[in-house]
Amino acid sequence: MNNKTSSFLWNLRQLSTSVPKSRTLRQYSLGFRTPKNAHSNQKLRNPLLNDFHDRMQTSIRYLFQGPFILKSGYSGFQTKDLSNVTVFKVDRLLCSRSLSVDSTHSLVSVGTSDNGLKKVNFHHEASGEDMFTKGTKPTPVTFRKLSEECNSLCDVLDIFSKAPTFPSSNYLSAMWTIAKRMSDDQKHFEKQLMFNHPAFNQLCEQTIREAKIMHYDHLLFSLHAIVKLGVPQNTLLVQTLLRFIQERINECDERCLSILSTILEAMKPCKNVHVLRAGLRILVDQQVWKIEHVFTLQTVMKYIGKDTPVALKRKLEMKALKELDRFSVLNSQRMFEVLAAMNHRSVILLNECSKMVLDNIHGCPFKILISILQSCKDLRYQNLDLFKGIADYVATTFEIWKLKQVLFLLLLFENFGFRHVGLMDLFMKKIVEDPSFLCLRSIVSILHVYSSLNHFCDSQDREFLEIMASAVTGCLHHISSENLLNAICSFCVINYFPLAPVNQLLQKNVINELLTSGDIERNVHKLHIVDTCLKLDDTPYQKAIDISLPQQPSPPPRPNAEITEALTSLLGGEGYFSKDVQLPHNYHIDFEIRMDTNRSQVLSFSDIDVTSATNMQRVAVLCVPRSVYCLDSNHPRGFFAVKMRHLNALGFHVILVNKWELEKLKMEDAVTFLKTKIYSVEALPSADANLQ
Repeated sequence: MNNKTSSFLWNLRQLSTSVPKSRTLRQYSLGFRTPKNAHSNQKLRNPLLNDFHDRMQTSIRYLFQGPFILKSGYSGFQTKDLSNVTVFKVDRLLCSRSLSVDSTHSLVSVGTSDNGLKKVNFHHEASGEDMFTKGTKPTPVTFRKLSEECNSLCDVLDIFSKAPTFPSSNYLSAMWTIAKRMSDDQKHFEKQLMFNHPAFNQLCEQTIREAKIMHYDHLLFSLHAIVKLGVPQNTLLVQTLLRFIQERINECDERCLSILSTILEAMKPCKNVHVLRAGLRILVDQQVWKIEHVFTLQTVMKYIGKDTPVALKRKLEMKALKELDRFSVLNSQRMFEVLAAMNHRSVILLNECSKMVLDNIHGCPFKILISILQSCKDLRYQNLDLFKGIADYVATTFEIWKLKQVLFLLLLFENFGFRHVGLMDLFMKKIVEDPSFLCLRSIVSILHVYSSLNHFCDSQDREFLEIMASAVTGCLHHISSENLLNAICSFCVINYFPLAPVNQLLQKNVINELLTSGDIERNVHKLHIVDTCLKLDDTPYQKAIDISLPQQPSPPPRPNAEITEALTSLLGGEGYFSKDVQLPHNYHIDFEIRMDTNRSQVLSFSDIDVTSATNMQRVAVLCVPRSVYCLDSNHPRGFFAVKMRHLNALGFHVILVNKWELEKLKMEDAVTFLKTKIYSVEALPSADANLQ
C-alpha cells in the first residue's frame, strides 16, 4: 500500500472516532435548532466507509428561498430555486483539516461578465490535492500571521492553495485585514484579482463545508470577511452561512454577540437577515444582564437597529446606566453615537457622558467632537454646557485647527441655534486676514451661519461683508442659481446688498430657473424674502423682482387665550386691540394696539378719527417661542430679526412676549408684566391710575 492510500485510511479512522453519532434536529421558532440524539441501528456491510458516508451525507432541507446563483457565461443575474443542500451533520469537529466531499455539483463561480458585473461561482470538484489525500498535516496558520506576511489578497490565496488548513476563517479574515490597509482604488483592483483567482473558488467551497463544524465565532468571522470583501449577498455562499449562523445561534456568547451585531449592520435587508436580526434581539433580551464588557454592550446597542422594541431599548439603557462607573473616556464619547444609531434619547445617560467628555475635552480629536455634535442633532439633545465647553476648547486652541474644521463645527452649532460669540469673532477675524480659504461652498456656508445666528462684530463686520461680497462676485461665472439665491438671501438678512450678485439674481432667466427646478417651495420662500428686503430696507435699488412670485400660504392663527384675557383686563376691553392681524409682505402679528406717540394712552379702534391721526403709534405684540432666539439667550435669530426690522419700517413699535415666561405667571402677574411691556417708562404711573 502506497503512502497516499495509507494517509487516506489514517485520516478516515481519526475522523470516524471523532465524529459523534448522527443526530436529528428539532425545528424551533425563528429557525433555531436544538440537537436530539437518535442513534441508528442499521447494519452496514462496510462499517468504516458506510458509517462515514451516513454521517457526512445527511440531507437537511434548504432553509432559504430563491437565492441568486450567478453563473459565468451570462451578463446578468439568474435566479434559481434549490430544494436541498447536502451538508455535514457534525456538531463541532475540532481537527486541523478541512472536510471534502466528492461531487461535480456546481454551486457558484467567480468571474466577470462582458458588461462588468460580478459573477460568483463555486465549483465543487474532486481533487487529488484534497486534504484527506495528503500524507502530512499542514502547519496551522493564524490570520494575524497571514496578514503580516502577505501584502495582497492573492498572496493569501496562494498560501491557501499550497497547504489549506482548518479553519478557513483565518484566510478570509487575513484577506479583509489586508484590504483595510489599501486605498479605495487599490482595494477595487485587488478584489477583481481575488475573484479571478482559482484558489478563491476552493476557499469558498471549504468555507461551506466547514460551516457546520467550525467554532461559532470563526463562522461569524468568515461571514463578516466575505461581506466586507464584496461577495454578493444573494449568493449561495452568503445565504448558506446566514442559515448556519441562525441554526447555531444558541452557541452565541458575549463576544459573538458583538460580531453578529456588526455583521447584520453591514448587510442589506433580506429574509434571512431579518430572521437572524429577530433572533439576535431575543438573545440580547435574555443575556443583557450577563454582558460584562462595556465595549460589547455598546456594539450591540449600536447595531441592534432603530426599529428595536422600546422595551428592549430601555433594558439596554438601564444596563448602560448600571455600568456608568466602569465607563472610560472613550466609552463616554462613543455613547452619543451609540444612542443615535439606536434612536433612543436617554437624557440621563447623555448628561452623565457629557460631564465626562467635558472633564477630558483637552486632546479630544476633531472626528469625535463632530460625532458627538452630530449625534446630539439626531437625538434632538441640547446641552448648553456641552456646546459651550466644546466651543471654548476650539476657541482656546484655534490655531491648531483648520478653518474647514472650525466651519464644520459652526454649521453644527447653527443647527442648535447656539451662538458662541468668541469663536465666531475669531473665525471672522481669520477670514478678514486670510480670504484665500474661501471657495464657493465655504462662502455659502459661512453666510448661512452668520445670517442665521444674526451675528455681527461691530469692529470688523463691514470689512468682513465686503470680502464675502467680493468672493461671491468672483464666482458669478460658475455659480448655480440656487447657490446664488442662498448667498443673496443671507446678505439680505444681514441687511447688506452687493450690487453685481443682486443684479445677476434679478435676471428673468435666473428667476424662471429657480421657479421651475430644484426645491421650488424653498426657492419661492427665499425669493419672497429677497423681494421684501429690497422693498422695505434702505437699499440702493429702486426696483425689486419684476416677475410675479407665487403667493405663500398665510400662517395659521395661533391661540393666545391667556394673553387675550390679560390684555382685556389691562386695556379695558377687546375694542382696544386687534387679534391675528395680517400685514403686507405676508407678515403676521398676534395683537395690534394703537397708542399715542408717547405710548401713555391706548386709543380705541372704534374711533373713526384715529386712523387719520398723525400722533398715533401702532404697537405690534408678538407672542414668541424659544426657537426665535439663539440657544439660552434673548438674541433674535436671522429671519426673526428681519421681521422685527421690517415691522419697524412699516411704522410699528414691536413688543416681544415670551410665551414660556407668561405661562408661568398668574393672571394678576401677567397683567402687570404686559403693562410694563406696553406702556413707556414715563407713562407707567398714569397707566397704573387708569388700571385702578
